[in-house]
Amino acid sequence: MRPAITLSTPISTPTAKPVQPRAIGRVSLSVKPGPRGSVLDGLRQSGSLRCLFPRPKSDVLEAVVVNTAGGITGGDSFQISAEVALGCSLTLTTQASERAYRAQPTEFGRMRTDLQVAPGACLNWVPQETIVFDRSALDRKLSVNLAHGAKALVVEPIVFGRQAMGEELKDLRLRDRIELRRDDQPLFLDATRFDGHMAAHLDRPHIANGARAMAFLAYVAPDAQGQIDPLRAMLPDHAGATVIGDDLLVCRILATDSHKLRQSLIPILNRLTHNQLPRCWMI
Repeated sequence: MRPAITLSTPISTPTAKPVQPRAIGRVSLSVKPGPRGSVLDGLRQSGSLRCLFPRPKSDVLEAVVVNTAGGITGGDSFQISAEVALGCSLTLTTQASERAYRAQPTEFGRMRTDLQVAPGACLNWVPQETIVFDRSALDRKLSVNLAHGAKALVVEPIVFGRQAMGEELKDLRLRDRIELRRDDQPLFLDATRFDGHMAAHLDRPHIANGARAMAFLAYVAPDAQGQIDPLRAMLPDHAGATVIGDDLLVCRILATDSHKLRQSLIPILNRLTHNQLPRCWMI
């Protein structure tokens, strides 16, 4: 007798949700003294972050970070780290404005920057603007640890949509944290956390009064007190600067758009870098 044959309906399995491609990038570099000034000591780079080194114009080593992914969206992860050795000088910037694009509701694009500055060393962290678009989600942290006697210029410009394109940010998730430390002890903290209608928030008179671009600037150096009066004379009406302690100058600038922000920011950066602002800022 033949065995009975049982017919059954195949069980359908749910289609797996497609995994979206994610950008991951790492850059790690160190600087040491050389016969003609500061030179590259070590470099490791992977993924979609690369570092370029323009021909030196002075004894300061200049490094330009390039994001080959073209921007940041949910699930992306980027990390930059640098160590500046005793008596050396490093200027770190970006090739172009970074862009934070629309992300899925549960995801953030993450950027982590960790900078270590030895005694007698100087660091200029001067990235170009970060432009955040509607429905973007950005989680960013910058940590700068200065040894006693180290100097630093730190700037973080951010633009909330492109005014010329009529862009308004009705939905933005932003986590932004800037930590300055001296010998691993807290020196200054600036933290922002926002989730909602950014355009309406910026329109409030006591928040930004309609501004769509802003910059945070910190200058840690023995001549900070001597820079405050000349810097204040260069500031637009919607800006302010102060000195905290003996050597920390802090400034914040508001502007209607990125062009106005640059008009205010570039002369200040030229002054504080002794007219050595990277060329990519001028293009």
